[in-house]
Amino acid sequence: MTYLRFGIHLLLILALNYWILSFFFYRKLKRAVPHLEKLELPLPPKPPLVSVIMPACNEADHLELAVLSRLKSDYPNAEFILVDDRSTDATLQIVNRLAAQFPNLRIIRISELPDGWLGKVHALQKGLEAANGEWILFTDADVYFSPDLLSRSMAYCLSRDKDHLALLPQFLTSSLLLDTVISHFMRLLCLMGRLSKVEEPRSGAAVGAGAFSLFRRSALERTSGLEWLRLEVIDDIALRQMLKYNGARQAVASGIGLLKVQFYPSLKAMARGMEKNAFAAAGEFKPFRLIANVAALFILEMSPFIAFLPCWHPLMRLAGAATLLISIIVSILVNKWMRQTVYSAFLWPLGTIFMTLFTLRSGFLALRRGGIIWRGTLYPLALLRAHRRFSPRWRAEPNNRHS
Repeated sequence: MTYLRFGIHLLLILALNYWILSFFFYRKLKRAVPHLEKLELPLPPKPPLVSVIMPACNEADHLELAVLSRLKSDYPNAEFILVDDRSTDATLQIVNRLAAQFPNLRIIRISELPDGWLGKVHALQKGLEAANGEWILFTDADVYFSPDLLSRSMAYCLSRDKDHLALLPQFLTSSLLLDTVISHFMRLLCLMGRLSKVEEPRSGAAVGAGAFSLFRRSALERTSGLEWLRLEVIDDIALRQMLKYNGARQAVASGIGLLKVQFYPSLKAMARGMEKNAFAAAGEFKPFRLIANVAALFILEMSPFIAFLPCWHPLMRLAGAATLLISIIVSILVNKWMRQTVYSAFLWPLGTIFMTLFTLRSGFLALRRGGIIWRGTLYPLALLRAHRRFSPRWRAEPNNRHS
C-alpha cells in the first residue's frame, strides 16, 4: 500500500507539473506565433508568381466551394493547379466545369498510381512538375481561403525573408463532442509541438500543415525533392523537416479567420480519417512504442481524477482539484486562441479518451491488415517503415542534410 501511495503521489506531482508547463508553453506560443489576420504588411509592386497545387481524391462534397474560395483570391499573380488523383465520384466533373469558367485553373488527371508512391505525394509531385511559380503552395482540397489569405501570406514571407510558411487553420465542426476532440488535438499540437521554436535554425521543431504549406521553389530544389518522401505517410511534417535540413528559413503563423478546414462530420469519420497517420505519428509503425507513448500521455492527463477516490487524504484531493483547475484554464486559453468553442474546454477528458482510442485503433488495424489502407490502396507496413522520413526526434544538425 505504501508503494501504491508513493506511485499515486508521484503521478499527481507529474500531472501538476505537466499542466503548469503547458500553461507556460501557451504563453510562449502566444508570443511567438502571430495571427496573420492582425498583420498589415505590404506586397511589392510586382509580386512573384505563386503556383497553388491542390491534390483531390473523391472530394466532391466540399470541392467546389473550397476551390472557388481560392480562385477569388486578391493576389495578383497566381496560377491554380488541381490534381485529380483517381477520383471515382463527381470530382472530375466539378473541376472541369470550374476550369471552363476560370482560365487560371488547370486540371491534371491521374488514372494510375505508380509503384512506390503514396497517392497524395505522387499527386503533389505531378502538380509540381506542371507548376511555373517561383513560390509553391500545397493545400488540401477541403480548405477554404479568405480572398486576402494568399496576399497576406506572401507579404509575410517576403517582408520577413522566409522560405517556408505553415499556417494553422481554423476547424469547422458540427457538434460539441467533435469540437472537444479537435480541441484536444490542437492543444497537443500547440503546446507540445514546440511551435515557438520553429524559426530557430538549429531547433528540431518543424510543424507541417497540409492545409497550407507555402515555400520558395528554390528551397525545395536544394533538397532531394518529393521523390525522397514518396512513401512518407506524414508528408507535411516530413517536407518541413527536409526543407529545414537544407537551410530553409521557416515560420509558422495562425491562419485563424483566414483559413478554415471542414472537419470530419462524425466521430466515426474521424476514426477512419486517423487510420492513415496516427500509427506513424504516435508509434513510428512500432506497436510497443505506440502503446508506450499513448499510455504515458493518457495516464499523465487523467491521473488527477484518481485523487478523488474516497480512500485518499483530503490534501491529495485538493492537489487533484488544483491540477484539474489548471487543466481547464489551459484548455480555455488554447480554445480561445484557436477560436474553438470555449465550452469544450470543460470536456477535455473526453477528447483525451477519444484520441487515445482512435490512435490505438489505427495501430491495431495497420497490424491486422499488414499495412495502411488509404483511398482504396494498401501500403504494406514493411515498405512504409523502410521509407519513413519523418522523425519526432529530429535535430537540425548540418550532417543531416539531404541535398
